[in-house]
Amino acid sequence: MRSRISVSGIVQGVGFRPFVYRTALKNSLTGYAKNMGDGTVEIEVEGERENIDKFVKDLYFEKPKFSRIDTFKKQDFNEEKGYSKFVILKSEHKERESASLIPPDLGICEDCARELFDPRNRRFGYHFITCTNCGPRYTIIERHPYDKRNTTMRDFSMCKNCAHEYENPMDRRFHAETIACKVCGPFLKLYNKDGIPVTGDPIINAANLIDLGKIVAIKGIGGFHIALSAYLDDSIAQLRKWKHREQKPFAVMAKDLNTVKEFAEVKEEEERLLSSAAKPIVLLKLKKESRLSKMVSPGLHNIGVMLPYSGVHLLLFSRSKTDVYIMTSGNLPSEPIVAEEKEAIKKFSNIVDFFLIHNRRILHRCDDSVIRKVGDGFYFIRRSRGYTPEPLNLEGVKDTIGLGAEQNVAGCVISSNRAYLTQYIGDVENLETLDSYKYALTRILRLSASKPIAIAHDLHPTFNTTVYAQELSKEKGIPNFPIQHHHAHIASIMAENELEQSIGIALDGYGYGSDKNAWGGEILLCDRDKMIRVGHLEEQPYLGGDLAAKYPARMVLAILSKLGYDNRWASANLSKFPYGAEEIKILSKKLKSRDYILTSSTGRILDAISTLLDVCDIRTYEGEPAMKLESFALNAKGTFKVDPVIEKNTVKTTRLIEEIFLQLGKVSPAELAYAGEEYLARGISELAAIKAREHGVKDISISGGVFYNEHISRVVKDMIESNELKLHKHKYAPPGDGCISLGQAYVVGKWIMK
Repeated sequence: MRSRISVSGIVQGVGFRPFVYRTALKNSLTGYAKNMGDGTVEIEVEGERENIDKFVKDLYFEKPKFSRIDTFKKQDFNEEKGYSKFVILKSEHKERESASLIPPDLGICEDCARELFDPRNRRFGYHFITCTNCGPRYTIIERHPYDKRNTTMRDFSMCKNCAHEYENPMDRRFHAETIACKVCGPFLKLYNKDGIPVTGDPIINAANLIDLGKIVAIKGIGGFHIALSAYLDDSIAQLRKWKHREQKPFAVMAKDLNTVKEFAEVKEEEERLLSSAAKPIVLLKLKKESRLSKMVSPGLHNIGVMLPYSGVHLLLFSRSKTDVYIMTSGNLPSEPIVAEEKEAIKKFSNIVDFFLIHNRRILHRCDDSVIRKVGDGFYFIRRSRGYTPEPLNLEGVKDTIGLGAEQNVAGCVISSNRAYLTQYIGDVENLETLDSYKYALTRILRLSASKPIAIAHDLHPTFNTTVYAQELSKEKGIPNFPIQHHHAHIASIMAENELEQSIGIALDGYGYGSDKNAWGGEILLCDRDKMIRVGHLEEQPYLGGDLAAKYPARMVLAILSKLGYDNRWASANLSKFPYGAEEIKILSKKLKSRDYILTSSTGRILDAISTLLDVCDIRTYEGEPAMKLESFALNAKGTFKVDPVIEKNTVKTTRLIEEIFLQLGKVSPAELAYAGEEYLARGISELAAIKAREHGVKDISISGGVFYNEHISRVVKDMIESNELKLHKHKYAPPGDGCISLGQAYVVGKWIMK
């Protein structure tokens, strides 16, 4: 008999066709397999029925590790065509009719890593060693199907040996589109800051330079990294000054797992994640006796760590006396990661000493992913390399675009009931990052074959994404819809967990509210496309917008003034106000005349506690005061508590700040920090439980950057579950603003455009 099988999912670029070939031979079948232009693999086999049945079973249960089957269609025919053997045919280029799946970039596999250091192997010491199980995918593909000619690898003609491996169905590199070697390239060179080549082995030279304290820009898979020793204070201080990054932590790359365990605590689940093919940055708890420079992660109890994920990384460490590098994104402040060598030399030459550059083009820049273990699961902080563009499967959702908010942005494209998040882009407040965002979104639209009928964006009228939504709406002739920021947060959880209704707890720093105030501590009733604000943290005066976020002392002043403490605290803490006594005078006038907006932000209250306790009184990067407060609170035993006060659907934060203020000098600052986190978590979850009972809702969804805080997350989870309610958390998208575009697109595509 003869059977025709169509398989879709992640079945291109993961060794699926070679697997099909070997499986067909194993089951004595003839026929063919080929990549189709619509992202599917078409298979036709002839042979005995029982052999075909065994073949189908093997396709499901023995498929390649990184493949994913979403749809499987089989059609049987009585007549045979008389195939003499099984072959892999040339890929189709017909018009796409359905969304396609591109695999993410994969870290170097164990087989290639072993061959890299095997003197008997012809790829011994070759930095771009890959096979069908590893190497770049998303960052180098231009169009479908995923074949060498449709990637930047088409710039390098295969040598005779590579061509033989590429065409041999029994070889591990059969149709490995990134196949390469020392003969055919890509190649690697080291340049000084003036762009002049350095003679000698580029790997050995670069490793020696890093050991000597030099800063080296390394062109990687998705863009440039800035690499330097994680032990040398002077080099790190130099980098911080250039990047205007006074306190923000740097991620590090360690030689191997044993090295990581010398300076960080690694749990079993974290070890698996570090070693996975995605090779993300994982936030780990620092050991107190760590030999790393204190300047790597100042004031924090954790550190972002990744393992080598390319041949270049492994070779550098093999030649270096330094076993931990700072490996931070190669970009100027507030700009996207640099992907082209000319741009890198132009932008980095005043800080970087040398450039380690390869000549393979990067089509699509892609930062490292960042993940943190929180409670019994993991949260993305950045979802990017190693995960993008793997989609989330949905049901009953029209093709839609979600554009996100303003910070930590990732766009979302829904196509054929799949949601695709772009790689992490960052803050789109400047032109360079906005242009990078538009490019990434356009590319996902093309690769996913989406036919959007609507665009969703943030409610904030002046966000760049809002302006872009209006431009895109006119260009495509489709409507655009504003979705409130925290509604989008909760809707993203509803998308991930297929919920029709939920009470949502959204805790973050800022979101433009329906009343034009600054929200950030919200309890929402989300019922399909409707959102009702049923509770929140107490609204406080928000004095000065961005300045109030940067200098938390302004929040403390506003709250203590409400309590009648005049300006005694402010006068005693003049250094926490950038303009001193004159600033306090102006702010006091604004308070009296009610010249301010209101904020219910959880982030601003955590920041206020942080500055009250002298933990952090200026925010030099997003979330800094609250993050340092979390680290500081780990020193507490939890012996001091403040019972939450809930009045008129509001968790009273004035009461909390007053109690902390009154206990200064009486209770240890760490205990007060812990008590502040506990108060907010208990108060908001108690109110959410009350509202769930009132509205007859059993599902509670939590989202927002505050939930990266382990203590707050644990308390909320315990409180919700003790009330016999079901808690839903993020699994696919980040809890921070990286999930906003998914929630926006889901609300519009699932309900508004139904």
